[in-house]
Amino acid sequence: MRKDWLTQAAGPLRRFAPVLALICLSGCSEGVLSPHGPVGDAEKIILLNSLGIMLAIVIPTILATFAVAWWYRSSHVKARYLPDWEYSGRLEMVVWSIPAMVILLLGGIAWVGSHDLDPPKPLESKVAAIPVEVVSLDWKWLFIYPQQGVASVNKLVVPAGVPVSFRLTSGSVMNSFFVPELGSQIYTMSGMITRLNLLAGKQGSYPGLSAQFSGAGFSGMRFTVDAVSADKFAEWVTAAKGSDKSLAMAEYDELVKPSSYITPYTYGSVTDGIFDRIVAHTKGEN
Repeated sequence: MRKDWLTQAAGPLRRFAPVLALICLSGCSEGVLSPHGPVGDAEKIILLNSLGIMLAIVIPTILATFAVAWWYRSSHVKARYLPDWEYSGRLEMVVWSIPAMVILLLGGIAWVGSHDLDPPKPLESKVAAIPVEVVSLDWKWLFIYPQQGVASVNKLVVPAGVPVSFRLTSGSVMNSFFVPELGSQIYTMSGMITRLNLLAGKQGSYPGLSAQFSGAGFSGMRFTVDAVSADKFAEWVTAAKGSDKSLAMAEYDELVKPSSYITPYTYGSVTDGIFDRIVAHTKGEN
């Protein structure tokens, strides 16, 4: 009876197995394991190297668990129970040396990676970086292009293959700026400036999000990074300048009011130095 029940239950599972496999694999098409920039590529290597080092302990431990359970099964007459045994220097060497080696290797990877991928460190490139100023709000993102004199909400457009030098702050509570496919999430804090350098290696649209819970509208605090060609970027800047919206402190005071799931839009002009004024303003509030 039990065998028949298992056979009947296995039938639907076989039919749905390919679907389940496709669902699982679809999660690998984007995110930190599908990088599209030098920072994301380096972070993926760190993750895989760390995983390989840790598996050097995990896999032998799992195999040893099964081996011990099999060897000391009740039906195995050759297995001897020896509760009394003396100190073994060799055993102590094995027990402590392998974890110590793993810690040293993981620490070395973290040490080197933290210096090579230091967020404020400029990326090596033959072209100059484009400065972008970022303000996290409740619950939306403001992107200011000081060189181009435009700004956008919940949409970041950058030229592919060109480094982007970010200066980030918060107009409200602490938040976290993160574009998984480009790498390196970094916090934004009221009255403070953090710095981050990223580069989109190829053209595409990459989802960005807030990685720090910040209140009721947090789920709608998302944005899109569009990496386009240099010509398309110039066209976007020209189109943005055609917007009748202007970003000054009065407009910012309206923008800072809580709202969520905001449709992206642009400001055709921006008051010079408004980012630093926002930082000074929030610093005064603190």
